Amino acid sequence: MDLDGLLRSYLFDLPPELIAQRPAARRDASRLMLVGTGGELRDLEFGALPGLLAPGDLLVRNNAKVLPARLLGRRPGGGKTELLLVRRTGGGENETWLCLARPASHLKAGTAIGFAGGALAATVVDRRGKGEATVAFSESGERFKILLREIGLIPLPPYIERPGRIPTPEDVERYQTVYARNDKDGAVAAPTAGLHFTPGIDRRLAERGVEIAELTLYVGPGTFRPIKAEKLDDHRMDAERFEIPGDAWRRIREAKRAGRRVVAVGTTTARALESAGGAPADENGDRAGWTGLFIRPGHDFRVVDGLLTNFHLPGSSLLVMLSAFAGRERMLAAYRRAAANGYRFYSYGDAMLAWRADP
Repeated sequence: MDLDGLLRSYLFDLPPELIAQRPAARRDASRLMLVGTGGELRDLEFGALPGLLAPGDLLVRNNAKVLPARLLGRRPGGGKTELLLVRRTGGGENETWLCLARPASHLKAGTAIGFAGGALAATVVDRRGKGEATVAFSESGERFKILLREIGLIPLPPYIERPGRIPTPEDVERYQTVYARNDKDGAVAAPTAGLHFTPGIDRRLAERGVEIAELTLYVGPGTFRPIKAEKLDDHRMDAERFEIPGDAWRRIREAKRAGRRVVAVGTTTARALESAGGAPADENGDRAGWTGLFIRPGHDFRVVDGLLTNFHLPGSSLLVMLSAFAGRERMLAAYRRAAANGYRFYSYGDAMLAWRADP
């Protein structure tokens, strides 16, 4: 029986008290587990990261910024409506977005929705399956962005509990990497492996001779979706858009040719890097495309040599990716160790640095 290909092989018991509800006191105060190439496990602090990398290693990070994409509104009869912006589908006088809508059953085509006492209005264009709807807004361009910043909410993951599901001021700051770029604001979830970085860590990496490159993958709501198919081959990932600047791609290729290690900060970065080879390049060498790549055991890693990531949900596509990268038994042993030693899990939790398993 091919256990690597079955969902039940990636399930484990996780005590709910290990799910981090608040970030660490400082970004770099998180713990860090090292998963070595030969299977050794070491318990460290995130501040140890620069010393675990070698001069010439190339660290690649996702600079996407989380959009305040959650909008709370009301229908004409007073019914509450919630939209989560997923992807912009059209511009002009009225911005059009694909959204996750609640309650979707009450939003037929033509339904009007008002937000913040009329500061912003929207009309449902059509309703799709899986709770999705296409919605046209009354504003566009810079005015729409300004209103989003004023009335939109950071869409925290469902396992982070807040009264009324309203993020705190701390969430607004900490559920965002320090290197997130304002012109890359389109993610609906943070690339959480990057939440541990600080300017101080970056300085120490530079002093160590570790290079840093950035790309963008706009994390979508599919990052929260569990695998429901028992056979992994039957699971389909939601497509997410990525952008890799020509200079970053050149540095990545140079590192690979020189035998230097490429370390992906987060599973979103890893998916973008492993998808980039098939993306077209423009005259500047910039690469952009959509990836629905589901990395599972058997994947031939062509770019990523090391993976820095948080601890993920049982049975998630992210845990499956890590198992493909470092070996399922080794990864499950690391997770058992983490649970036994009180590591904090998920978005606000602790980190792991895993090296690719020896062949």
